[in-house]
Amino acid sequence: MRQIRKIARPYCTTPAASSISTYSEWTPLTKPVIIVDYDSEWPSLYMKEKRRLTKALGSQTREIEHIGSTAVPGFAAKPIVDLMVAVDDAAQAERLQGALAELGYDDVSKIEGNPQWFYCLGRTTPRIGYHLHLVQSGSPHWNRHILFRDHLRRDPETAREYQTLKRGLAEKYRTEREKYTEAKTDFIQETTARATP
Repeated sequence: MRQIRKIARPYCTTPAASSISTYSEWTPLTKPVIIVDYDSEWPSLYMKEKRRLTKALGSQTREIEHIGSTAVPGFAAKPIVDLMVAVDDAAQAERLQGALAELGYDDVSKIEGNPQWFYCLGRTTPRIGYHLHLVQSGSPHWNRHILFRDHLRRDPETAREYQTLKRGLAEKYRTEREKYTEAKTDFIQETTARATP
């Protein structure tokens, strides 16, 4: 059985593209924020990973969604496929750790301070990184991610504005991932509020 590496850090991060040739060469402290142009293979990579997860987890989860910037067609993003997996509660999220480790998700961040988002797990391949978010099914946290993603898909103007913001923040906070993430918060919250029915 693969060993699970539980890492205490405030943000789940996986490697980004740079002059280093493979994602696996990065360590958690040397991952710059790099935004790359849209890759038309991102949706198929998501579907392939979803099939792996569905086969391994079976009835233990009801939904697996593609979220984050790679889920928006034509959108520049960090080369990380984010998947959100619906779980009932923290206990179920804990029980899934072994099966997910067998799939390569052995880089585990336990989320503190959010009772609806339990874990973020990472795995890397030479081509791309994956984040797996274990989130309470139907919770406000779950719904906000879906709402924001769907709004960007429907509204090209907002998507372009967000893409411009992300590129600028990536230049400003290239080696400060927490600041990069925090600097996007206001835009995400304002956009989600506007999109809420």
